[in-house]
Amino acid sequence: MKKEIPNPYPEQQCFFCGERNPVGLKLKFYLNKETGEVTTEYIPSRLFVGLGNVLHGGIQSGLFDEIMGWTTHTLTEQMGVTAELTIQFLKPAYLDKKLMVSCHIVSQEGPKVHLEASIATVEGTVCTRATGTYHLLPQDKFHALVYGQE
Repeated sequence: MKKEIPNPYPEQQCFFCGERNPVGLKLKFYLNKETGEVTTEYIPSRLFVGLGNVLHGGIQSGLFDEIMGWTTHTLTEQMGVTAELTIQFLKPAYLDKKLMVSCHIVSQEGPKVHLEASIATVEGTVCTRATGTYHLLPQDKFHALVYGQE
């Protein structure tokens, strides 16, 4: 059973998840406690076209970065930053068709959280896969880093 994850970011300005970002995607994220997987659904519009009817790879990369951040924060209860992101583009992810984005933690070694994620059609065809590493930071260091006060 999946449950919506409350957005923990008070400013709500993030391009991917911020409710107050007028041009943002306003994604909602969900946790399946049984599988330990975080998911979101997304229907890409023509604003994010690469070529033809294909969702731009940069937007797909951003979706992976976002869901990995939410997965890290939700499952470790700590803030983390992207240390590494590797993406495999397997099949086109088409515009105007609902996509399922999912992520889970593979392992954790101290402050390093290793994740796997995918973007798939609602029929289950995996379009894109990613692996990533997030580095956990204490709250004060995270705050200083994201606000440019390091």
